[in-house]
Amino acid sequence: MSFREKSAWLMGALMLGAGAYYVKMALAVMGETGAAAPPIAIFIPFTLLVVIASVVGQTALALLTPREANAPADEREKPLLDRAGRWSGLVLAAGTVTSLLYFFDHQNGVLLFHTIMCSLIVSQIAEYGIQIALIRQPY
Repeated sequence: MSFREKSAWLMGALMLGAGAYYVKMALAVMGETGAAAPPIAIFIPFTLLVVIASVVGQTALALLTPREANAPADEREKPLLDRAGRWSGLVLAAGTVTSLLYFFDHQNGVLLFHTIMCSLIVSQIAEYGIQIALIRQPY
């Protein structure tokens, strides 16, 4: 398994867990108050979780395989990573457009923030999943 695939597995799992944490927090606040949670109350803990966990995880991964961590992407990986990024951008665009259409109907800016944030999380998970699928694809 290449370093980039290991990194994608690590970051995909991290984003999946952090995304579940974000949704759980947003739904808990919504259940208590009956309205969408204030963005800052969930955004700051989510951001700290993602930043700290990704730094720790990537550092541990680099310490376990230092040669692979310093190696640049080879000629096969570069277009795969670009393709995964493009597809995840399409996922983000679809989620954002859907969120804006929902906003036009409901006029709730706080909910718009949360739906776009969830679109960003889903697009990141999609990017890591697509990277894994493309790297594992035999050529």
